[in-house]
Amino acid sequence: MKSFLSKSAAFCALVLLSSALWADTRTSQEVQIGGQAKPAQIQDSGFISQEVELNSNPKVELTTSKGVIVIELFPDKAPITVKNFLAYVESGYYANTVFHRVIRNQLIQGGAYTPALQLKADRGYIRSEADNGLSNKRGTIAAARRGNDSESGSSQFFINVVDNPQLDFSSTATMSSRGYAVFGQVIKGQDIVDAIRLVPVKPVDKLGGHVPKTPIIISQARVLD
Repeated sequence: MKSFLSKSAAFCALVLLSSALWADTRTSQEVQIGGQAKPAQIQDSGFISQEVELNSNPKVELTTSKGVIVIELFPDKAPITVKNFLAYVESGYYANTVFHRVIRNQLIQGGAYTPALQLKADRGYIRSEADNGLSNKRGTIAAARRGNDSESGSSQFFINVVDNPQLDFSSTATMSSRGYAVFGQVIKGQDIVDAIRLVPVKPVDKLGGHVPKTPIIISQARVLD
């Protein structure tokens, strides 16, 4: 009985965590794009600029209200996810967005909300690459997704502030909860990440209890030469 209760508690905790890694009001059947409801489509992120060469490891600089974070991307391990992220970077999508979820002993998450906590339209879902062999270790960046739907990643991402092996791919998990795709690593500004994770937070309807009291704004995201 004790073993059963322990396993049940662990399962419930993982379900709650999965739900926390994506919070918005969209259903699993549709995504709001350009003000109109559009069926969610899984894509290979073919809208990336042809100027980006994925045979190298691109570096992206995030300028935040706390300082600069530089991330090295791993296209050899997560080509679809990297292309998707770079497309959002190149389009200017991440400018004036915030880290809307900060869990000090787990992660910081952003990539979809304005400082007024308005959800921006995204480009739809991409295929999950959580089974690429990379682990959600401290300092890695991974694609967030909607609840337990493993094929619902789009613009949102999170940076692990501790090792989070419970977020890694597992072949024994159900199809709906097979981990989160790591696609890069912080190579500069880990101190900035750590500063963000310590900011005071507050509860906000539909976004949970981990929204920074003072917005942590991404003013610019750019690909470094």
